[in-house]
Amino acid sequence: MSLQPERQAAVDQTLTAIKAIAASDGITYSSLERIALELKQLAAQPHLFSADDFTSPDPGDPEASTRYLLHKEADDTFALYLNAINPGKNTVPHNHTTWAVIVAVEGDELNRIYTRLDDGASDDHADLRLDREVVVSPGAGHVAFLADDIHSIHVLGDHGTRHFHLYGLALDRLTERVGYDLDNKRVLNYNRTYHAKQDERSHA
Repeated sequence: MSLQPERQAAVDQTLTAIKAIAASDGITYSSLERIALELKQLAAQPHLFSADDFTSPDPGDPEASTRYLLHKEADDTFALYLNAINPGKNTVPHNHTTWAVIVAVEGDELNRIYTRLDDGASDDHADLRLDREVVVSPGAGHVAFLADDIHSIHVLGDHGTRHFHLYGLALDRLTERVGYDLDNKRVLNYNRTYHAKQDERSHA
């Protein structure tokens, strides 16, 4: 029997609660923590998001990932994805230009969170400092970011991940995201430079 109606109902219920928080409190670090708790309740139903329905990318490519669109509003806000990522995947530090929350359905993802030390006056140069590390795993750990926050992700262990990524605006609208080349202290357009290997699919 298809789980699609149960899954859709659970997603809709979660997004209704999340939108109510945003409408009541706006988007702040405090409200994002409440949004993360709602998203964790959805992630606590892994049978609705099985690896059979949300398959991982080619296991021969550790840099590949598949992004499944679960929900977005008509204006592309409140975009919820399930990301299936291979073990060994790493990203450069990057921002989102919108708020974001990440919680785990399956697998462990190390998030490194950075602070920008320079004044941001240069369009192509940045100096970052690693502030802290958070492991996002099922039932434990999550990350919540405002638009200018910077993080990188690193998939740990021998197994891939299936994690929820919720954004204030759909990823294909975030054309001004930037990535940071730590070795050379350079700033680059993240979508054009680093994001080419992520395959996006809709999932009904």
